[in-house]
Amino acid sequence: MSVLITGGAGYIGSTVASACEEAGIVPVILDSLVTGRREFAEGREFYEGDIADGELIDRIFREHPDIEAVVHCAALIVVPDSVADPIGYYEANVVKTLDLVKHLIRNGCERMIFSSSASIYAPGDDLTVDEGSALDPQSPYARTKAVCEGMFADIAATQPIRVLSLRYFNPIGADPKMRTGLQLARPSHALGKMIQAYEEGVPFELTGVDYATPDGSGIRDYIHVWDLAEAHVAALRRFDELDVSVINLGTGQGTTVRELAELFNEVADRPIEIVERDRRPGDVIGSYTRVELAERVLGWKARYSVADGIRHSLEWRELRAERLGA
Repeated sequence: MSVLITGGAGYIGSTVASACEEAGIVPVILDSLVTGRREFAEGREFYEGDIADGELIDRIFREHPDIEAVVHCAALIVVPDSVADPIGYYEANVVKTLDLVKHLIRNGCERMIFSSSASIYAPGDDLTVDEGSALDPQSPYARTKAVCEGMFADIAATQPIRVLSLRYFNPIGADPKMRTGLQLARPSHALGKMIQAYEEGVPFELTGVDYATPDGSGIRDYIHVWDLAEAHVAALRRFDELDVSVINLGTGQGTTVRELAELFNEVADRPIEIVERDRRPGDVIGSYTRVELAERVLGWKARYSVADGIRHSLEWRELRAERLGA
């Protein structure tokens, strides 16, 4: 079995590719390298190009007729950037995804796993959500994911393609074998900012301390990227027997940003200072997921702890410049 992974030279896509290989599934990588890294596709069948390039998609399927499914990870994902450039985000995440789906249908591909986001949820009163919870995306980035999911539902109702949306919570960590990790030198998420503060010897800015959480900081469900990758493999294996179109992927435990920083200080060899700041544009209180559906239909549950994710992130950070040359 082969699987086409769009964005397969990025952080999540490359980790999914490694998990596929370990499970005997052959990954075929398509990446424009706008944010992905060529190094992450080494040793794999790799096509450099855009998901909207119909001629390239046709060529991939012509050269790999054994592709049975697509894992669609390609997207722009930085919330503040989406606020500043909503047109660019809708074009990259929605318009080009629609083009991709048209090309897949033309090539007879009937299975797609979509890299969605838990940021589309409206948090419940207890800050937990499940697949049936209300949606209320609060940023252009989140709305692109919600728009895509609605688009897929309409298309799948009449066209020969099924789409399973995996709504990720907050990925952290790196491939435990250190093959890949975060490719960005300056990631914008909380753990990336903590590592940057650690390296530069400056305080970590805790943005937003007036939320209705136990300590006032936003709450997240931090899932190890390898757990996330293994969930994709489980979804590929069970795709045809699934009777759902959406599955949440998280740990089922909420961790506030302040708690994350405290865990960081327990794992790291020296602590970071924490200073409080106002919320950034697009910031939300957050949520964490109930995990019963993923456990029942995928036979999957997260195995790595938040501390493991921090530890692997720091280990990868030490290797990043050596592996990526920057």
